Amino acid sequence: MCISEQSRPSAGFVFLPAMACVLRCLVLLPLLAACTESPPDPVRLSGATMGTRYHITWLAAAEQPDPEAIHSGIEAVLKDVNASMSTWIEDSEISRFNRSPAGDWFALSQPFAEVFGMARLVSQASGGAYDVTVAPLVNLWGFGPAMGDSIPSDDDIAAARALVGEARLEFDTRAPALRKPAPMSVDLSSIAKGYGVDRVAEWLEQQGVEHYLVEIGGEIRVAGQSPRGEPWRIAIEKPAPDTALDVGRSVQETILLSDAALATSGDYRNFFEVDGVRYSHTIDPRTGSPVRHELVSVTVIHSSATMADAWATALTVLGADAAMALAEKEQLAVYLVVREDDRFRAMVSPAMAPLLGV
Repeated sequence: MCISEQSRPSAGFVFLPAMACVLRCLVLLPLLAACTESPPDPVRLSGATMGTRYHITWLAAAEQPDPEAIHSGIEAVLKDVNASMSTWIEDSEISRFNRSPAGDWFALSQPFAEVFGMARLVSQASGGAYDVTVAPLVNLWGFGPAMGDSIPSDDDIAAARALVGEARLEFDTRAPALRKPAPMSVDLSSIAKGYGVDRVAEWLEQQGVEHYLVEIGGEIRVAGQSPRGEPWRIAIEKPAPDTALDVGRSVQETILLSDAALATSGDYRNFFEVDGVRYSHTIDPRTGSPVRHELVSVTVIHSSATMADAWATALTVLGADAAMALAEKEQLAVYLVVREDDRFRAMVSPAMAPLLGV
């Protein structure tokens, strides 16, 4: 981990790290520009969490704790999130639920219940395109911890689908508690990073921080102004025409953002091919198979990074037309990138349009 006070980014673009298995294709534009009055010095932190990296920038003020104290507080917040929602920690809350017997009620912490409740809302609104029990299918297709490039049989897909279906889980919001009818498991990796961003952002606000950018694995939440004295500038990466090659990164679109969260989901770098057929890492839980459409990137802006994270995944599964129809119905700010032969076309929801054109 590193911490540095009064650090200033170099000129040019700084690309955020991609998530394992799920691409988060975002970049940060240069933060500083010459001005007549010197703005407060930005403080920048980075570290490891949730199998990826976090990057945080905020504008220092005299009444705030010193950066080392803030760094320790951020680490404590992220440790709590991991202890609840990381499937890589053997005694985490989610790991204990996944090992619990079918038919028994499992008591949930309030944070876990809150995140699961948000996931259920997106699952219901998307008609099951978003499903936090989809891990057996992801693993079957070789996009889990044991990577592969073979096509499973219909029987294997059917067996995995028998263990998938978020709607089958009983959720008691009063206790709160969760009960599964079969040996099912929950994986919150498609929403937990967004939740971690929200938790860190809320903690910073409690410390008196008014201007900040929090990013974990590509999920972002910002408040106030950047060191330039204007809204934070975020850019969406432009997909490369030849997705099999890492030919560098360029900007597809730039967004001005303040007091909001942003998440991007894309699949144009994580796939395998068999006999000329491309198989995406994005699995449709309703069919048990990888999606077969031309939507390659989804960016969602929301007041909650948790919800933006989940919505980006759900809309990626749905495909361009269905995603845009749902975005308009839910009044979501959404930016889609669609593949057309060797070119890419953008689709923008009405709620997103005012944020573009920087």
